[in-house]
Formats: sequence, structure tokens, C-alpha cells
Amino acid sequence: MSGKKIDLEQVAHVARLARIAMDEEELASYGSQLDAILAYVEKLNEIDTAGIEPTAHITRTGTPMREDVPGRSFTPDESLANAPERQESFFQVPQVIE
Repeated sequence: MSGKKIDLEQVAHVARLARIAMDEEELASYGSQLDAILAYVEKLNEIDTAGIEPTAHITRTGTPMREDVPGRSFTPDESLANAPERQESFFQVPQVIE
């Protein structure tokens, strides 16, 4: 492979699996791009990560919680005040299913 991590046959195989038609020029272009990506990943593998815990996020995650305090509710008339059409205390919308 002459120092390359991926050859044109492998690029063509992946393109076939993805059902993407590529000519020789595109295969060569994507092949060199994929090769550069794989070379970069190989360089990242040289970093000493001993003692570093695996993480999914760089910061602590969680859902910020607030106190659940009930507030004032709208009356049906307030809720329907701007409705284009209403039927009693409901929104009236066009029928979409026959």
C-alpha cells in the first residue's frame, strides 16, 4: 500500500456499500481524504491517555431542575381568544382525515 492506510479498492467497496456511484477521479480524491483522516487518527493514538477516565462529555451533564410551582391557568375563553375558529370550548380545525 506504500504508506497509505486505504487503497482505491477499499474506497470503491465502501462506495458500493453506500450505493454511491463514483468515477476513478472521485475514488482517488475520496481515497486521499480518507487516508489523511486515518493518518490523523493514528497520530491521536500516540497520545498517552493513561490515567484519564473515559467521558461522554467534557462537562458534567444533567438537567437543571427548578421547583415545580403551580401557577395561574388560563380559562377556556382566554385560551381561545385568538383562535380563528372555535366550537364551544375547543379549537376548531379543518378535518384532515376522512
